[in-house]
Amino acid sequence: MTDVQNATTHSPTREQLEQEGDVAADYIEEFLDICDIDGDIDIDARNGRAYVSVNAEDGANLRVLAKADVVNALQELTRLAVQAKTGVFSRLILDIGGSRDARQAELSSLVSRAIERIEGGAAEAALPPMSSYERKLVHDVVAERGYVSESRGEGSDRHTVITPAS
Repeated sequence: MTDVQNATTHSPTREQLEQEGDVAADYIEEFLDICDIDGDIDIDARNGRAYVSVNAEDGANLRVLAKADVVNALQELTRLAVQAKTGVFSRLILDIGGSRDARQAELSSLVSRAIERIEGGAAEAALPPMSSYERKLVHDVVAERGYVSESRGEGSDRHTVITPAS
């Protein structure tokens, strides 16, 4: 069984998640040093994932990194660094300057507008393409609100479609 298959069939232990977090934190710390950006790094493990957060008292210096595309790219690079060091596929989540919380609020608002379209008579409402992590967040919000969602499309066109519950 490959490491990727193993990661999808077995939940990592708390110790493995902490190791991922430590490796990721070292990688991010080096990156911040190279960029000459100050930031405090926090590591957590929850829901079967390592979470690494970068914050600063003066969040202004993190603004350049807190843009969604930059966070996603840096998260992928960090995952690759963790995988290279541990030999195991990583599903870690990186947050920079509260960007994940801000994005979750944006997604919740997007879901609200889609549900309004359905309540206005639309049979379904499609959201724009987004990452698998963001689609998971959307699926959770949609379910909480009593609607149904599914992912459609392939690759970079994969998106979520919301429909009323049967």
